[in-house]
Amino acid sequence: MAVEIAASITASRQAMKVLVTGSSGHLGDALIRTLRARGDEVIGIDIQPSPYTDHVGSISDPAFVERCMAGIDAVLHSATLHKPHVETHTRQQFVDTNISGTLTLLEAAARCRVRAFVHTSTTSAFGAALTPPPDAPAAWITEDVVPVSKNIYGATKLAAEDLCQLFHRLERLPCIVLRTSRFFLEADDAADARAAYVDANLKLNEFLHRRVEIEDVVSAHLLAIERASAIGFGRYIISATTPFTPDDAAALRRDPAAVLRERVPQYEAVYARRGWRMTDSLDRVYDNALARRQLGWQPRWDFAALIARLEAGHDYRSALALAIGRKPYHPVPLAGDGPYPVGMAHASPRS
Repeated sequence: MAVEIAASITASRQAMKVLVTGSSGHLGDALIRTLRARGDEVIGIDIQPSPYTDHVGSISDPAFVERCMAGIDAVLHSATLHKPHVETHTRQQFVDTNISGTLTLLEAAARCRVRAFVHTSTTSAFGAALTPPPDAPAAWITEDVVPVSKNIYGATKLAAEDLCQLFHRLERLPCIVLRTSRFFLEADDAADARAAYVDANLKLNEFLHRRVEIEDVVSAHLLAIERASAIGFGRYIISATTPFTPDDAAALRRDPAAVLRERVPQYEAVYARRGWRMTDSLDRVYDNALARRQLGWQPRWDFAALIARLEAGHDYRSALALAIGRKPYHPVPLAGDGPYPVGMAHASPRS
């Protein structure tokens, strides 16, 4: 769990004082558990109280941020308004949190000479670039793909990334941006996906192209702290290692099962015993090669490893993921048949 990740990342290192934003969320929780397990001093901040929140306040409040930044060696900035908030929050609230909040943190980090600033972004930032035309091959997504924002969430995350790059260039603040794919345990937001697959089947399929285990997300953040000063600025896709290659892109759009039978043939028996099925088509694949090469990241949880775990009778989820569990995005349950409301943002524009 958290102790295992901490031990695998650091053998001989000095303890640090780390500020973690979004400490009440999935990733903030996971980061703080792991950092404390390896002996670091951690300050968790969030607008919501939690067992891992030391100070309750807004990242958009300069005085609050300045107080929390004192003596900090590294910042792990995971606080954000997410896609589930697009229907319940205004565009201005997204700007205030995702852009102004990030700017406030960067200003304070630069003044305090923080050694590493790691910003948790999202593969959703690629936006419309993730969805090719119906007759086109699956999109092969690397850091070279130019994002095309399709909602306020993606637009504000991209702006926050660019602020990180600006602060590296102007203030020499070492900044690493990690574009993480899906790692939450919540049910899928798409009703058709929930109807077509049981939850575990759907998530296993996603590990082929658009999901990552939270243990691996945490290890990427810890490595980003260690490598930030040498890299200066970098953006990296953080997603499970795919068994596919760019040459498979056309076939993956038509029949991913046929390709997978060549790469992970043992999956068929495991799926058959559970009554699961492979998706009929993949529209995109996230390629994590740059993060593995430049960060030295070695994600442990890929599709083949998960199939092996299921064959051995183990849960496909890590102990860390199970310990964190599911966390609501909203303080009270909202109407609808999904985990959160989706699909109306364009019908009723928000100011």
